Amino acid sequence: MATIVDVARRAGVSISTVSHAVNGTRRVNPDTLRLVEEAIAFVGFRPNALARSLKRATTDSVGIAISAISNPYFTDTICAIEAECARLGMMVFLSDTQDDAAQELKVVQALHQRRVDGVILARSSDPACRAVAYLHENRIPFVLVDRLLSNRFDQVGVQNKSSMQRLVAHLLSHGHKRIGYVAGHRDFSTTRERIDGYRAALKTLGIAFNETLVRRPEGRTDAAAAATGELLDMSNPPTAIAAGNNMALIGAMHALCRRRCNRAGDNAAAQYARLTLRCVVEGASLPG
Repeated sequence: MATIVDVARRAGVSISTVSHAVNGTRRVNPDTLRLVEEAIAFVGFRPNALARSLKRATTDSVGIAISAISNPYFTDTICAIEAECARLGMMVFLSDTQDDAAQELKVVQALHQRRVDGVILARSSDPACRAVAYLHENRIPFVLVDRLLSNRFDQVGVQNKSSMQRLVAHLLSHGHKRIGYVAGHRDFSTTRERIDGYRAALKTLGIAFNETLVRRPEGRTDAAAAATGELLDMSNPPTAIAAGNNMALIGAMHALCRRRCNRAGDNAAAQYARLTLRCVVEGASLPG
């Protein structure tokens, strides 16, 4: 295996010059840099990434800890992060925390042990925020995605309240005044902000907020389906349902499809057929 010494001999320069050329730690004369690059190609030298990372105290890598990779929204987010990291010449370590607080902490600790330069975290519903506390206490650069926490931290999210307000306003503009709401996990700021948007839209038209029309199924599709069923079984069911995120939407759609199939030919079928389920997404306004 060719070494940096072989490159230096071939190029007729010092070992330190080759090191600076390879690692970019100091400016190297363009002519000298060309000689080094030609020597590297000739001898077949392959820099040791681990040794370079130890010397530079950086690994050119980013850890991504996502609460549920199966969520289509996070799949798109991961693709965007990977594309940008590739453009910057950085590697990505991806882990699914499965929306489990204990697993999330283990993942963050493992990423730290692998010396990643930073962590991108879509946090779980851990009330103690242990993973965030670990990152903060160990001074690991990190960014929170979607599920925001505090302005003390770097975080990237969307306009949850205004987006949900526009969604519900759209339903109201079609004459729906009894609108059901299937929310996400109650511990997330996104859920609270979207419910605020739901209430704000109703208030704009003087419609009283009705808690019985709101279901909080903790973000799972099966639970969202069950919650939708509860709304449909009300003596005075809603004429439209707003979904608090894409997982809630999928669950609600499953419930509606099952009801329509199971009640085919029934007199109640017309009632369910008239039930409107709309999810107006402004860009990425209703993610995980």
